[in-house]
Amino acid sequence: MSNNAISNMLITVLEIMVFVLIFLIIIFIMLKLREKAKNKVIEENLMLGGQEEKKDKKKTKTVDNSYSKQSIFDFMEFEKVEDNMIIQKKGRRFLMVVECQGINYDLMSRMEKVAVEEGFQQFLNTLRHPIQIYIQTRTINLENSISTYRSKVKEIENKYRKMQDQYNVNVHSGNYSRKDLEKMSFELTKQRNLLEYGTDLVASTEKMSLNKNVLNKKYFIIIPYYLEETGKYDFEEIKSIAFSELYTHAQSIIRTLASCSVTGKILTSTELIELLYVAYNRDESEVFGIDKAMEARYDELYSTSEDVFEKKIKALDEKIKKDAIQLANKAVEEAKAKTNAQEKAEEQERNFENLVQRMAEVVLNENKQYIGEELTNKAIEEVKNKHKKEGDNANEKVKEKATRGRKKKDAI
Repeated sequence: MSNNAISNMLITVLEIMVFVLIFLIIIFIMLKLREKAKNKVIEENLMLGGQEEKKDKKKTKTVDNSYSKQSIFDFMEFEKVEDNMIIQKKGRRFLMVVECQGINYDLMSRMEKVAVEEGFQQFLNTLRHPIQIYIQTRTINLENSISTYRSKVKEIENKYRKMQDQYNVNVHSGNYSRKDLEKMSFELTKQRNLLEYGTDLVASTEKMSLNKNVLNKKYFIIIPYYLEETGKYDFEEIKSIAFSELYTHAQSIIRTLASCSVTGKILTSTELIELLYVAYNRDESEVFGIDKAMEARYDELYSTSEDVFEKKIKALDEKIKKDAIQLANKAVEEAKAKTNAQEKAEEQERNFENLVQRMAEVVLNENKQYIGEELTNKAIEEVKNKHKKEGDNANEKVKEKATRGRKKKDAI
């Protein structure tokens, strides 16, 4: 084939391909336009449906989801907790709760089970008033236990470090026998084992606290008291009567439960608040306990500070006290120094003659080679005799002065 024929063939193929491409582009544009029109119809239908829903909502009655403090109090089934009692129905119904410690019934022998059953039967037969048994499941919070364990382990560690340092000092001192060192080493090993045990205990307890499925069941007996006639008494008298009745019933229940090896105690006001807190805040109580809620002091919306002048007076009082102590210490030191100097001066004054004599003797001895030995000895002897005479004269003057004083006293 010639070159012209090949060129014509290629041009023809290229024209066919361009035509096919243009045709595909036209089909793609048509499909896009059709899809856009379909989406527009769907949006219009949705807008119409939404308008119809709005119309239906306008026809329906609106629900008020706002809450107030009074609505929350109306939702709760109690007014307040006071004197180890839950007060309900505006002071007409009172509740006291006894917490019971459960026993492991399955691990008991047959005779023990029979005794427990008979004791529980006796408990039921002695009831003369209605009760309610309430079981509350709580997630075990090991935070307080872990904190206590850590502090104890820290004390053990400090003691072990001191014992180890003392042991090393004793070993290098060489003042202890082999038997004594073995005894010290034994005590040190015991302390190290105790430290390792405590550390493992804290680690295992921390791992256990991560398991949220560790649950604990608490058993409570709720004792109600309902006062029918309240017109004769005021609230304080009603509360006193209710407390007496409930306390008597609670103690009776505790005594009868003891026959089936179940111990019980009356919940205090704080423990009642914790019981209600867990009941109304089951999820939050696992993370934010009642102790933290009370320490947070959410009931205080603001805090007040002392007056600025009262703060200034306090600061001045502290400064005065501090400066007074410093001044007193300084005065004592000065008086002490003065007393020492005075005593030293008086002592030198009393021993003046002796010091002069000794100094004269020292001077004579130092110059003995110039004066001569014989003359030096005579001079020293003369100094001693003179000092003795002056001392005797001084003593006589003192005696005469004392005698004159006594005579004047007798004359008076």
